[in-house]
Amino acid sequence: MIEVSALTKQYDGNVVVDSLDFTVKPGIVTGFLGPNGAGKSTTMRMIVGLDNPTSGSATIDGKRYAEYEKPLHKVGTLLDAQWLHPHRSAANHLRMIATANGMSRKRVDEVLGIVGLSEVAGRKAGTFSLGMGQRLGLAAALLGDPEVLILDEPVNGLDPEGIRWVRGFVRHLASEGRTVLISSHLLSEMAQTADHLVVIGKGKLIADRSTQDFIASASETQTVVRTANPSELAEAFTQESVSFRTEADTRGRRTFLVDNVSSEQVGAIAHSHGVLLHELTERHASLEEAFMNITGQSVEYTGNTAASGGTPIAAHESAGTAELNTDATAVTVTTGDK
Repeated sequence: MIEVSALTKQYDGNVVVDSLDFTVKPGIVTGFLGPNGAGKSTTMRMIVGLDNPTSGSATIDGKRYAEYEKPLHKVGTLLDAQWLHPHRSAANHLRMIATANGMSRKRVDEVLGIVGLSEVAGRKAGTFSLGMGQRLGLAAALLGDPEVLILDEPVNGLDPEGIRWVRGFVRHLASEGRTVLISSHLLSEMAQTADHLVVIGKGKLIADRSTQDFIASASETQTVVRTANPSELAEAFTQESVSFRTEADTRGRRTFLVDNVSSEQVGAIAHSHGVLLHELTERHASLEEAFMNITGQSVEYTGNTAASGGTPIAAHESAGTAELNTDATAVTVTTGDK
């Protein structure tokens, strides 16, 4: 278990992390989210002792990272996949880490196979694509077969197959009872990967709850209804004081839209008034939409395109990734995994 308590970090008087409190539990994947500049990477670095907190604490099973005699057997980290000697082969990079931590060469071969780099083990790491570098960094994190994994943007640069593999792999690790903390700007991917979310903005905790609850609390629910008797359904909604609006679907059929009323409630109303329904669907906002709603005031940079008649855009650039965040869209462009 990772426990962060009143964790604070200041640089030259600027508060980067501000009294954070959260716990990362074993057996589930915990997503760590926030706009660029929110303090995510700094927090992760403090958890593993690469930065010292100004105040507060970060412990793993009650001990600071530095207090473990063989920390790589306890905690595996991927914080900077480019941390490697460019002229050293992938295998030798891992062997150096393994030897320094009393691990066998056999384990190096095992993790290379796990991340799919066995065939390029002899290649210089400096020739690797961004995605291959991410895989090598993940292999290093797995060397000690750790109980805890802390991964900062592990899918950056991976192709769709690689992203899907990482998703399944981290969920498998969590199912074994390990503690997994993972950050990513690919919100659609986090929606499929993370069971729980810790969300921060400008160094402060914004949310600490299940992914499902986060989406539900930060956005509206909409129920879509279609019937062969629209006038009867409209009358039923009116009698029950349910607000609704209608629109035509792609086939020209009249569809009812009901905000913030569950499909179960709508179905019960229709049943009580004897209205036969042909469609009853509950729509939920995406994690991306919920994230934008709840962190909209916490972005580091905001550009205004009002002069050109467009929608204000929050633009960020970080670690080889360019993001464009609008009210309803987050487009991430990364290099491919070759």
